[in-house]
Amino acid sequence: MNNLLKCLSVGLCVCAVSCGNPSQFTDSVADALSNGGKINLEQLQWTREPSAYEIKGDTIVVTTAPHTDLWQRTYYHFRNDNAPVLQMKTREQYFSFVVKTDFTQSHQRFDQCGIVMYLDSENWLKGSVEFENEDFQHLGSVATNNGYSDWATTAIPADVKTMWYRFSRRADDYCIECSTDGVYFNQMRICHMYEGADEISFGIYACSPEESSFTAVFSDMKITECMWKAHDGQQPDA
Repeated sequence: MNNLLKCLSVGLCVCAVSCGNPSQFTDSVADALSNGGKINLEQLQWTREPSAYEIKGDTIVVTTAPHTDLWQRTYYHFRNDNAPVLQMKTREQYFSFVVKTDFTQSHQRFDQCGIVMYLDSENWLKGSVEFENEDFQHLGSVATNNGYSDWATTAIPADVKTMWYRFSRRADDYCIECSTDGVYFNQMRICHMYEGADEISFGIYACSPEESSFTAVFSDMKITECMWKAHDGQQPDA
């Protein structure tokens, strides 16, 4: 794969991976699991670059542009598909991905950053905190299957400015969890993704659906064995 150098307005050059030979495939999860969970950031690829970004060590800093979003049809009757997404690829069927997000600078309604599995414009999954006002914000997730999004949320205090997420895969079923300390995680969503049975792309995203821009910080990313264990109750139907 070729390296694409992107120079920021402050004059700092950082490196991201451009689209290489489509016949070449690097499984980022398999690589990470063989390297103690450490993710090779050079394997990540942009689906739409943000207005600015910096990759430094194990930290990724993303600055959003106004009117960037992900949503398909439901309730609002519009289709938004221009949020910057930075992802890795895998064919591994069982694993977990953990990342810490810092959204201290979010300030406008719907400013958000979090985890994402973006397969195409009509099939994707994301989890994030979305700014609402000075009193509260929305911790939530969106699953989009076959071109229709749903949104599940709960209100959390506006003074929460960091959140950990854990994204887990069991074949074509997925789980998103959140944590305030990176140790104890709580379930946000379990869902099935119709197009998520084989090779997938997943990672991080940030966007500002309204007239806004903010800087999101992603750190402490790692891959682990699947922490979403098999159900230990009722057995599957025959």
